[in-house]
Amino acid sequence: MSLQIHQFLCLSDNLCVLLHDTATGATAAIDAPDATPIVAALERKGWALSDILLTHHHADHIQGVPGLKAAFPDVRVSGPALEADKIGELDRELGDGDKVMIGTHEAKVLAVPGHTRGHIAYWFAPDRLLFAGDTLFAMGCGRAFETPPSVLYHSLMKLAALPGETQVYCGHEYTLANARFALSVEPENETLRRRAEAVAALRAEGQFTLPTQIDLEQATNPFLRVEEPEIQKSLGLQNAPAAEAFAALR
Repeated sequence: MSLQIHQFLCLSDNLCVLLHDTATGATAAIDAPDATPIVAALERKGWALSDILLTHHHADHIQGVPGLKAAFPDVRVSGPALEADKIGELDRELGDGDKVMIGTHEAKVLAVPGHTRGHIAYWFAPDRLLFAGDTLFAMGCGRAFETPPSVLYHSLMKLAALPGETQVYCGHEYTLANARFALSVEPENETLRRRAEAVAALRAEGQFTLPTQIDLEQATNPFLRVEEPEIQKSLGLQNAPAAEAFAALR
């Protein structure tokens, strides 16, 4: 596999990801929370930044773009067309179904609105890699800031339908807090309890809990499991439509 992945911390809890195609030297940053640690990571790796792939317009995902463009003047910045007015200086505006190449690796753009109106994710199908931004977290999901909760729920179902072995990189290291919340609404889920213990051990050692995996999220993420009787009972919404239960949970 010619695609290398380097993950590291930016700001307080943003997770930065660099993708490097060894066949061509192309290197992409998924979002740009802070230019300084990203440039430092690129220098340590000996990689030159060719692309920035933005998922949505929130400041903690785009504020590093000017610094990265100053360091790498030829970098191409791609992001959601529906948020181009809020991001500015996009070299390529992307929508659902568009394709992006990072060297020899192709990503399909998935529209996943909810957290923001134009949020997108990047799905590298042959590599079984998903970069979900703030739509899907390990055992959690983003808040529905700019749309009704049902819109976010349908976006999550779109991601949950990807192949189970898909590795998922998220925008933040929120997993420990998410695990505690998940247990509060589905305490009898044994897979969830084992996962929560493993996550606590990782964080106690200062290790990241990501990437996660689609099939693991299907088994432990309450926001993908709102039709489960135990979760609906916790919400006092037995036999409720999935979108209604999701709105109550979120």
